[in-house]
Amino acid sequence: MTNGCDNLLLNGKHALVCGSSKGIGRATAKLLAARGAEVTLLARSVDVLAELVKEIEAAGGKARALAADLDDRAGLSKILEAFVAEAPPVHILVNNTGGPPGGPLLAAETEAMETALGRHLFASHLLVQALLPGMQSAGYGRIINVLSTSVREPIPNLGVSNLTRAAVASWAKTISSELPPGITINNVLPGFTDTERLGSLKEATATRLGKSADEVRDGWLAQIPEGRLAEPEETAEAVAFFASPAGAYIRGHSMPVDGGRLRSI
Repeated sequence: MTNGCDNLLLNGKHALVCGSSKGIGRATAKLLAARGAEVTLLARSVDVLAELVKEIEAAGGKARALAADLDDRAGLSKILEAFVAEAPPVHILVNNTGGPPGGPLLAAETEAMETALGRHLFASHLLVQALLPGMQSAGYGRIINVLSTSVREPIPNLGVSNLTRAAVASWAKTISSELPPGITINNVLPGFTDTERLGSLKEATATRLGKSADEVRDGWLAQIPEGRLAEPEETAEAVAFFASPAGAYIRGHSMPVDGGRLRSI
């Protein structure tokens, strides 16, 4: 019988983590490596990735860097083709990247929507298509999308982000019934998380409302029963669960990690 803790380990698995240079992506890459996975770090920042590789290896993990720009799908396709030919099959794909700028949806240019959908939806689709054959040959596949609680309840003044996250969630739910047995896809929905992006949103919101950054932060905290922001590592734990053997029977699910902020069931 498998020990419950062993069922959370990722020994012998290969994970590709997008947006792993900072925030939730970085925390996820480090956690998956700590759980035993060999991790491929994907982001644009070559120097930052190189430092993270050293950090993971110093802690006893295995990691490699893969520089790619999710906005350049033609370039991404070529990079993935070479990567799949040279690297071991990827068992775990974490689709994660920074969200688009804030603002009301009615004021958004269609170009901003196209950019966001390209970065989040189209790039994720390309990654799944490129890596799925390896998952099938290995008999193990976990696809986890790091989205937002806006999938359930749109967030004011994040119009393009709301639209894009919902589109990715719908895409994931659709292909959840198309993936073969043993390969799952799920979404993690972070709430207010203490990252660089949230800091930028806080400053932008303060400027727009004519408030101080502290007032904006206090307003967010008042919505969260836990009374604090999430740490990136807490969201990473949810990703790691979906990535593990323990998550084998969950597919097409969206899990909030929001301290209880969502009011919907």
